[in-house]
Amino acid sequence: MDETVRAWVNGWVVSRGAAPPLAEPWGWTIDMGMYGHVTRHVFGATGEGLDETTVRKVAGAVTGQGVWLKAFRDPAVVAGWLDDGWWIDPEPGFLMRFPLAPDGAPAAPAGYRLREWSRGGVTRVMVAAPDGSLAARGQIAPTGGTAVVDQVETAPGHRRKGLGSVVMRTLQNAAVRQGARTGVLAGTPAGRGLYEALGWQVVALLTSAKHDPPTSARG
Repeated sequence: MDETVRAWVNGWVVSRGAAPPLAEPWGWTIDMGMYGHVTRHVFGATGEGLDETTVRKVAGAVTGQGVWLKAFRDPAVVAGWLDDGWWIDPEPGFLMRFPLAPDGAPAAPAGYRLREWSRGGVTRVMVAAPDGSLAARGQIAPTGGTAVVDQVETAPGHRRKGLGSVVMRTLQNAAVRQGARTGVLAGTPAGRGLYEALGWQVVALLTSAKHDPPTSARG
């Protein structure tokens, strides 16, 4: 199993409050217990190490709606291995990592308010706009030497003001204080630019697929 994927799985379940991951010969099964996101199967191999036979076998055993696959390979490749019962995100995600170190004392722009707190092993950061609305947020889940950054977002009306950088640097500092030395995240195409500007590096592409068979096939 790829160690970066393993670290992401371990931190992600803490961040999202999911069930402990169940080890499989090919990766992990994670129960979420939510409509539209019941369970996810995460493959442990990346790139060419993830083969068609394995993906087809796991996907072929799925019958219910709301089950997801997370495969660390290009969607253009994985799409050819799944039937029409799967919705496949055409845009790849990006598994990324970063060596954590103290990074000063990030401050929100004038008029904005920065807040940080921790509950249940997860540190959350929010930036409130001058009118009190949510401008940016994110969270991080340290699990020993690694920490998973999750759900980072900036409201459309507050972008290009450095708020994403403030959130990320604050989260990274919090993880370092808790003993983490490597950051891991699964980013979107929209977030990749921010993360790379802060020094994060892509280690694998990510395909997200949801089991959503046509109505006629739902029995």
